[in-house]
Amino acid sequence: MCKSKTKLVNSSILLSVSLLPVSLHIFRGYIDPGTGSLIIQAAIAGLLGGLYLIKVFWTKVKGFFGKLFSRFTKSDG
Repeated sequence: MCKSKTKLVNSSILLSVSLLPVSLHIFRGYIDPGTGSLIIQAAIAGLLGGLYLIKVFWTKVKGFFGKLFSRFTKSDG
């Protein structure tokens, strides 16, 4: 490894070790009742957004996989 990469690795290890006591702090809090529904809504929105993205770009996705698999069939025959 070069010296700059070694310094970067050593610096990141030092930073991780020095922040460890901060991350081990015990938090005494609670989650609001509405937080669960917010998480569920965000998950559903992400899923539906991904499905809509696939729908919009379906021809590109279909063309990509069509070209990918047509290479194998053309070279065989």
